[in-house]
Amino acid sequence: MSRTAPTVTISDDDRRQLTTWANGASTAYRLVQRAHIVLMAATGARDIDIARQLRTSRPTVHLWRKRYLAFGLKGIEKDQTRPGRKVALTAAQIKSVVDRTLHTKPPNATHWSIRTMSGATGHSRMAIQRIWSAHNLKPHLVETFKLSRDKRFVEKLKDVVGLYMNPPENALVLSFDEKSQIQALDRSQPILPLRPGIPERQTHDYKRHGTTTLFTALNILDGTVIAKCSSRHRHQEFIKFLNQIDRETPADLGIHLIADNYATHKHEQVKNWLKRHKRFQIHFIPTSSSWLNLVERWFREITTKRIRRGSFQSVEQLIQAIEEYVAHNNANPKPFVWTATADKILAKIAKCKEALGTLH
Repeated sequence: MSRTAPTVTISDDDRRQLTTWANGASTAYRLVQRAHIVLMAATGARDIDIARQLRTSRPTVHLWRKRYLAFGLKGIEKDQTRPGRKVALTAAQIKSVVDRTLHTKPPNATHWSIRTMSGATGHSRMAIQRIWSAHNLKPHLVETFKLSRDKRFVEKLKDVVGLYMNPPENALVLSFDEKSQIQALDRSQPILPLRPGIPERQTHDYKRHGTTTLFTALNILDGTVIAKCSSRHRHQEFIKFLNQIDRETPADLGIHLIADNYATHKHEQVKNWLKRHKRFQIHFIPTSSSWLNLVERWFREITTKRIRRGSFQSVEQLIQAIEEYVAHNNANPKPFVWTATADKILAKIAKCKEALGTLH
């Protein structure tokens, strides 16, 4: 059943005023349009016809027809009063939200969300969002950390950071590590290619075809790497890689090798090798401080760009992909620049320890 718009009847005085508004050169456009709507409605025109002729919407025509019938000229001359903005939260209310976010948890969850905090406090979700943004609170995020217990932490930290920020002359600084157990994974079904609106898709299940270990030494000055894949990562393989570094670097330069505390790197045969190769010096990072070894940053690059989404039917295919990535890296190397001084790092660690000391 079609709806019939209410009939509009206007007095002579209203007609004269509406005509003045409709034809007024300096009259606001919104009032001109409303006057035309009422005048045309008084002729019996339908809302849809008025909307088409005035190039507006049918609901707009219907609104001003009703407003004129309800309030007369005043109903179309002025916009309807809108509710004012809600009173801003007091400082005490804001502090209560911040304290609750920092020191409590909801009864059925591990952290607050905007919705649960809004429900618990009675404030709007937008208000909670504004408070959290102003105080840089992000309950939905979590980060991991581990403080080193190395008794020589400060000494080792300053040694390694010093090599990064002020490398010695006539020497190379190489950040070294092994990326072990890299799996040659082959998806159980072919990967579906990227299409407009649809990302590349791959099955969650896969077949394992073996593993390899990637020995890598990153030159901190120019970003090139010396790399070698091996089936194992014992001290024997480490010594072979040291020999490779010895062959592939200028013999007249000293070698400062930054490494972690893996037992292989401190094996007796490794120590004997170092005694025979005087230009090599190993600098050990503190325990539990892999973030201090720049080669880890390079490992993240090769993992995300070449390995993680790759599909390899054999270890040989995996090694070939790694070697191609290394060759491309060395053809256009981009070094990672270390910017944090030892003092800044120590200051952050001191704050972290202070925070841990305040926990109950």
